[in-house]
Amino acid sequence: MLTRPLTDLETFVDSLKAVAESSRMRILFLLSRGDLTVSDLTEILNQSQPRVSRHLKVLLDERLIGRYQEGSWAYFHLAEQTFERELVSGLISRIDSSQSPVDRDLERLESVKRRRQERAASYFQSNAASWDRIRSLHVPEEAVEHSIVELIGEKPFRSMLDLGTGTGRMLEILSPFYQHGIGVDMSREMLAIARAKLDDAGITNAQVRQGDIYAPPAERDQFDLVTIHQVLHYLDQPGRAIAEAGRVLRPSGRLLIVDFAPHEVEFLREDHAHVRLGFTERQIADWLEEAALDLETTLEFEPQGIAGENLTVKLWLARDRRLLVADTEHSHHQETELSA
Repeated sequence: MLTRPLTDLETFVDSLKAVAESSRMRILFLLSRGDLTVSDLTEILNQSQPRVSRHLKVLLDERLIGRYQEGSWAYFHLAEQTFERELVSGLISRIDSSQSPVDRDLERLESVKRRRQERAASYFQSNAASWDRIRSLHVPEEAVEHSIVELIGEKPFRSMLDLGTGTGRMLEILSPFYQHGIGVDMSREMLAIARAKLDDAGITNAQVRQGDIYAPPAERDQFDLVTIHQVLHYLDQPGRAIAEAGRVLRPSGRLLIVDFAPHEVEFLREDHAHVRLGFTERQIADWLEEAALDLETTLEFEPQGIAGENLTVKLWLARDRRLLVADTEHSHHQETELSA
């Protein structure tokens, strides 16, 4: 079992005081269904923006929720700290969602999400043709995803970070295994798609936010799994992104990279902004070594494109080596704490 977090009595009482108000509990209940802006909450709760902002400040002060900026918009989400998140989850799980005013809140929330999905679908539709051409050059994504789930989904873990999350697909397929997932991407359009897709899939244990892959909004030693799926070929400094992934991994945490083997499909550089035309084993191995990560598994997926325009997909799974230098007793403690 994952260990249950503890806190001091004063912090516990202050947290309970903060949630002991109906509007604030409604806000927490709504945020358990996904990240929302002040405008979203104002519309759903049918309250003034200053009043909603005051409630949000109380919850922020007690670290029951978090806030991040995306352009001119500020999004709010449930706390990422384990104690606060488990406290809120336990409280809102007792709320009867069929009773007023929660039932009406959920109806208005669906309206907000529906508008998100419509905007995302419009952007996706305008770019679908070019994405489909790239997909036609390599093995079907289902085969790669099946292997990812088999490799990662052995037992549950606490936290996941998806760098360059795009449409949030990695967060979606691995959602049964992590307690809390975060996706980071610079594109607001892609983040809109990711939010819509996570909403549509009913995934509430993952959020996405705007951020730089070279400086992700994450602390050192924070995540059990980091994924970089079909992203490195867009970067002029792939090794720097891998180093950042290593920085935020916990001891014994894993890094999953999916990208292309070396190829000569030039239109990807010219038409789709691919900076790198694939990666050699030595390149990936050297970057992992520099990040103090040990390569554990490499998989290769044969292409299925037209002659001369084939792409081989590669999968690399590496692990933070700090567990290897731990003594036996410490290793056993870590395994007990992180395992299910």
